[in-house]
Amino acid sequence: MVVGARQVRRRLAQVALLAGVLTGCSGAAEDDTKTSASATASAEAASDGDTAVKSGGTIGAAGSACELPVTFDIARYWEAEAVDAGTEKDKSADSGDRSAEDDELAQEIADALLHQGPVTAACEVDAKPAGNIGFLRIWTGEPGADDARTVLEAFLAEESGVSKAKYSAFKAGDVAGAEVRYLVTSELLEETKEESALAVTTEEGPVVIHLGGMDTDEHRAMLPAYELARKTLRVG
Repeated sequence: MVVGARQVRRRLAQVALLAGVLTGCSGAAEDDTKTSASATASAEAASDGDTAVKSGGTIGAAGSACELPVTFDIARYWEAEAVDAGTEKDKSADSGDRSAEDDELAQEIADALLHQGPVTAACEVDAKPAGNIGFLRIWTGEPGADDARTVLEAFLAEESGVSKAKYSAFKAGDVAGAEVRYLVTSELLEETKEESALAVTTEEGPVVIHLGGMDTDEHRAMLPAYELARKTLRVG
């Protein structure tokens, strides 16, 4: 029964994410903007040495767009916004004229989107202003004894369609953590794409930084921003 419930939540999450992708893709004007911004980003990447993209500022510290147990740089033009899990769930539970069944479905979608394994959505950094379709999402959890690799494994265990996961360790300054590159096959879209995630543990709890993307091409185009975040990652 528990396994069945997880499968339902995963399907609901896929439906909600697909709706978001379709909404974000609408409009020829946006396609033109994406082409122009992508060209700009590529030109900057070619001239920026090791980081591949220029920094657009740091998030994570008090007073920044997202206050987190860690800090890191986001790529120029990317826009960060905090996710208040409690508020989003309240919005989903605001029934209005909906039936009890609709409320339950909305709650299932909210739970599926806001929680994955041991972590909860805390922040998302939108790539659209830079010309790509995707997000760098940051998830945080409660303090515990699990190491970064265990956190990542639990994170992926709650995502359907995962295959060919390749784990590795990484170090950035004084920060050590775990990273995973993997494939995700969508039953709805009937396609497979690459995704990446890393995790670190802090006194305030684990942090997962995840990069998806509409497809593998978008994911690879956004990897420099993900690598900038990893390279500049600091605890506190």
